Amino acid sequence: MRLAPLALLPKSVLGITKEIARHLLRRPVIAICAAAHTKDGRWLLIRRADTGTWALPGGTLEWGETLRTGIVRELEEEAGVTEVEIERVVGVFSRPDRDPRFHSVTVVITALVGEPTRAPMNPLEIREAKLFREHELPTELAMGGTDILAAALRGEAPILE
Repeated sequence: MRLAPLALLPKSVLGITKEIARHLLRRPVIAICAAAHTKDGRWLLIRRADTGTWALPGGTLEWGETLRTGIVRELEEEAGVTEVEIERVVGVFSRPDRDPRFHSVTVVITALVGEPTRAPMNPLEIREAKLFREHELPTELAMGGTDILAAALRGEAPILE
C-alpha cells in the first residue's frame, strides 16, 4: 500500500502547516463554542492563558470534523467535561473584530454538561475551567463572548451576525 506524501509527515508538522495555510489564505475559519451549563444552573467558563480572561469553551474545527464532534472535543480538552448534551443553536457570530488572532465564523450552542472531571489538557492555552452561578458570572468575557452568553441566557431565536 502506498501512503500519500503528507501522511509521512509528523502530526505536529501538519498542524503547523495547517495554521500557516489558514492565515495565508485569508479566509475565515469555522469555530464552535458552547454556552454550557450544569443541571443545577451553573455556567462553565474557561480562563485563557494568553490573556487571563474568562471565555466560553470552544475552538476551531479540525479538518474533517463536524460541529458536534468539535464541541465535544473542545469541552473535553479545555474544560475536562465528558458529559455533553447539545441543546440548541444560540447563533452564528461572524463579526471580524471578535477575535484579534483571525476572522472566525463561530457557531454557538447551548449544552447541558456534567461537571469537569479533570484539568484542561493544555495549560499553555487554558489555565482553568470553572462553574459559575449566573450572579457570579464575570462582566466581561474574552473574544466578544459577553453578548454571546447574554443571548444564550435570554433563550431567544438564533442570531445571525
